[in-house]
Amino acid sequence: MNANLPENVIDLPELRDRVRVFRDRTHAGEVLASILEPHATIAPMVVAIPAGGAPVAKELAARLNLPLDIAVVSKITLPWNTEIGYGAVAFDGTVRLNRELVHRVGLTEEEIQQGIDLTSSKVMRRAKKLRGNRALPDFSFHPAILVDDGLASGFTMRVAVEALSKCGAADTIVAVPTGHLHTVERIAGEVKRLYCANIRGGRSFAVADAYQRWADVVEEELSLILANGPDKG
Repeated sequence: MNANLPENVIDLPELRDRVRVFRDRTHAGEVLASILEPHATIAPMVVAIPAGGAPVAKELAARLNLPLDIAVVSKITLPWNTEIGYGAVAFDGTVRLNRELVHRVGLTEEEIQQGIDLTSSKVMRRAKKLRGNRALPDFSFHPAILVDDGLASGFTMRVAVEALSKCGAADTIVAVPTGHLHTVERIAGEVKRLYCANIRGGRSFAVADAYQRWADVVEEELSLILANGPDKG
């Protein structure tokens, strides 16, 4: 892998191009905390992208003694394959589409809009369940560390970054356990700093390959992880 990363990217060189480096998402949060701690010169807020980012963010926030909140974002999936996303929707209604993929698979505008509407409903329902009526923090005073469990295409993260920017976040930091090299390089250009412990190149990439134990985070588990509520750490 090319070691000439952007200056604002911090990784662990010993983990480059390796798989199965984290026991689980909690261990991934522990490793992330170890590389963020020396750079934590301000008092930011950890913001999880549920569902997979929540266990990572919870451990990171606990180890750095930082408040925890959430930014609900969800990928828009193909009608015939819910594992493949062609865009994402954020909690504030921000939408970003992978137009190249949309064109390649031949989605109609009606199908695209149906996907956006379904995903928007999912995002609003999840945000209501997890945040209730609590207002979002003032990110202009709380620089955000935005956390997910990995970066594949990066669409979900890019929409989250854009949404936080619209909410007034001046300095957004991204922290993920694993990510594809090209995605890391692209997103690094949109944020103040990007931490990624395990960067991998190559044509094939799956976030799950960085983990020894991998499972979807269900709604019940997500609620339990965030049981203390936003802003309480």
